[in-house]
Amino acid sequence: MDVGGTSSRALISDLSGRVLGVGEAAGGNPNSHPADEAVRQIATATRAALRDVDPAAVRAAVIGMAGVSKMADPLFRDLFEREWGRLGLSCELSAISDCEVAFAAGTPEPDGTVLIAGTGAIAARIEQHRLIEVAGGYGWLLGDEGSAYWLGREAVRATLGALDRGEPLHGLTAAVREALLPGDPEAHRKQLITAVHAAPPIRLAELAPLVTKASDPVATEIVERAARVLVDTAARTRAPDDDTPIVLAGGLVAPENPLGKTLRTELASRGFPAPHTAGPGAAGAAWLAALDLTPDPKTLHTRLLPP
Repeated sequence: MDVGGTSSRALISDLSGRVLGVGEAAGGNPNSHPADEAVRQIATATRAALRDVDPAAVRAAVIGMAGVSKMADPLFRDLFEREWGRLGLSCELSAISDCEVAFAAGTPEPDGTVLIAGTGAIAARIEQHRLIEVAGGYGWLLGDEGSAYWLGREAVRATLGALDRGEPLHGLTAAVREALLPGDPEAHRKQLITAVHAAPPIRLAELAPLVTKASDPVATEIVERAARVLVDTAARTRAPDDDTPIVLAGGLVAPENPLGKTLRTELASRGFPAPHTAGPGAAGAAWLAALDLTPDPKTLHTRLLPP
């Protein structure tokens, strides 16, 4: 299972790499959703994956979850274990971070770095498939540089700067104004500031596509800065001569995304190895669950997560 703030996905496979069932539901991160709702969504995705599978036949399970520390909360743990029992699953469950799952979804190697850039941003050092160090991931208010939150904030700041200088808005800055104050081409800085503060924080992240879709110099400069700060974050988890893999995960790092392209160029310029792109997180979790059950983990990885 791969559980995040916006979606929860489950996948069941056999040891040949054949997928036996998949399921999807809404976000199940217990740090961003009430505990009962988070558990309900995780169970919904898992139940769908079990549709054609006998739960008693499942031998191992891994759940990679943003907010995995919540498993230490007795209330959440009790709700989760009760629902787990209702699903008919009796196998041992390993609850780990979404960073570990993302790394496994990109490479079968045991050690390296994963850099995640989506709604938020974080880098992590992985050793023997387990997280040992993180950099970034402070959340939208305190950091997450290079994330969708950060891109949206920088786009608004650029728009405010243009208004302060009395410059006409065009390209990215005009798009930001229209997104926040639709139909008001004469909007001034106070209206823009008020609109941002009146909206929930996620509204900033929703502005990120305006940056990655624009092609003007303002957007390009923001994307280039995002790539630099993301590589800075990843570098904090690695020694200068480290040649272990780096895995990129999250919606912003896709090869076709302008930020993903710029990020790869920045990594190469600093001597990082060519990055791997993470596949589906639920498949990475399934592979981790199977590690102790299969004599040929690399072949299984290739079947579950083709290069």
